Amino acid sequence: MSSTLLRSALLCLGILCASPGFAKVEVEAGEQKPLGRVLVAKISEDIAPGDYEALLKGLRGQPGQFARKIVLLDSIGGSTAEAIRMGRLLRETGFDALVPSTGVCQGSCVYLLAAGRKKTVRGYVGIHRPHYPAGESAQASRAGMPYNPAGYLREMGVAPNLAADMQAIEPQRMKVLSAQELARYRLN
Repeated sequence: MSSTLLRSALLCLGILCASPGFAKVEVEAGEQKPLGRVLVAKISEDIAPGDYEALLKGLRGQPGQFARKIVLLDSIGGSTAEAIRMGRLLRETGFDALVPSTGVCQGSCVYLLAAGRKKTVRGYVGIHRPHYPAGESAQASRAGMPYNPAGYLREMGVAPNLAADMQAIEPQRMKVLSAQELARYRLN
């Protein structure tokens, strides 16, 4: 392989690795024997600006009545502002939240879990204080949404001390919640 071709390949790889990661957002409708039509939204990987639009597009692509709507969560977190926008959409459209036994919901994913009308956690939930990339709170403000994680959690009916407890844990650390803590925060 020529050195020019090798340099070009490495440059392309570097650009791909440096580009912001987006959550994987999938919305699918299906039949479940006893219930009927079910709508499932799957959110995994890193939550980033643009994921709200992907979720909205997926929901609009599945019109109709559903016996149940479930969001499956397996996310490492990411943008708090985007997670709050997505959470409000999930709540408005009537989703239950599920962290499956093979899943993890950490960091800003907790805002998606909080949005579920009913919440079921079989996997792991981890909390910490968000680290704010440059401009994230300004982005939320421009989007016309109040950037208030504590107010959002209250709005979702989660225990008010969750916001304070999240703030007490450094961004580079993670506290995995026990079943008792999930119940105390009203996340399960």
